[in-house]
Amino acid sequence: MSTFSGQVALVTGAAAGIGRATAQAFAAEGLNVVVADLDVQGGEGTVGLIRAAGGEATFIRCNVSKENEVKAMMEQVVATYGRLDYAFNNAGIEIENGKKLTEGSEAEFDAIMGVNVKGVWLCMKHQTPLLLAQGGGAIVNTASVAGLGAAPLMSIYTGSKHAVVGLTKAAAIEFAKKKIRVNAVCPGVIDTDMFRRAYESDPKKGEFAAAVHPVGRFGKVEEIAAAVLYLCSDGAGFTTGQALAVDGGLTAI
Repeated sequence: MSTFSGQVALVTGAAAGIGRATAQAFAAEGLNVVVADLDVQGGEGTVGLIRAAGGEATFIRCNVSKENEVKAMMEQVVATYGRLDYAFNNAGIEIENGKKLTEGSEAEFDAIMGVNVKGVWLCMKHQTPLLLAQGGGAIVNTASVAGLGAAPLMSIYTGSKHAVVGLTKAAAIEFAKKKIRVNAVCPGVIDTDMFRRAYESDPKKGEFAAAVHPVGRFGKVEEIAAAVLYLCSDGAGFTTGQALAVDGGLTAI
C-alpha cells in the first residue's frame, strides 16, 4: 500500500454509506479528505466524524450532474488543499423501485443517468487536469454488479452502471501513459441505511437478497472502502481499466 499521508482525496456521495466509510478510511491513512454531497447535514456529519478521530476533512456541497458545480468544487479543492491525488466518484441514485422497463418514466431515466453517468463523466473531466498537475494519481468510480450483468426490474440503473464501467475503461486507456489509473468498484448488495429502508417493508426480500450471495451475507461498507483504498494504492500500480467486483461471489455464479 502507498504511504498516503499528506495527500488529498475527494469522495463524492460521502454523506453516508459507502462514501462515508471510504472518506473515513482515507482520513485514517493520513489523507486530507474532501467530502462532497448534496446532503449538507450528512456531509458535515462525515467531516465531524473524521475530525473527531483526528483527521482533516472539509465539506463541499455539490450536485455532480451540474458542470458549473463540479467545476466550482474542484476549484475549491485547490483553494483549500492546493492539490488532488485521488478521487472516488461514488455519488449515485436508484429510484426505479422495481419497475418494469415499460413502467419507467423519462424523468426517472434523466435523473438516474444524470447522476450516475453524467456525474461520473463530469467529475473525471474536471479531476484529471488536477491529477496531471500532480504528475498522476488514481480515480475509482462506483459501478455495481449491475454493471457486470443485470439487476431485475432495474433496467435504467443497470444501463447507467454499464455506462460507468465503459467510461472507466475509456478513461483508463486515455490516461494510461500519463500516470493516472482509473478503475471501478462493483459492489454486491451492501448493508447501508438506503438498503435497509428498501427492505424494511418486506424482510423476506432482504433475506433472499442475502442468500443469493455465495458467502451468505450482505457486504459491509468498510469492505468496499478497503477495495477503493487498494485501487488507489501503489499495490495496484499495474491495475487500470478494471471493474473490481466486491460481491461475496455473486458474479462468479
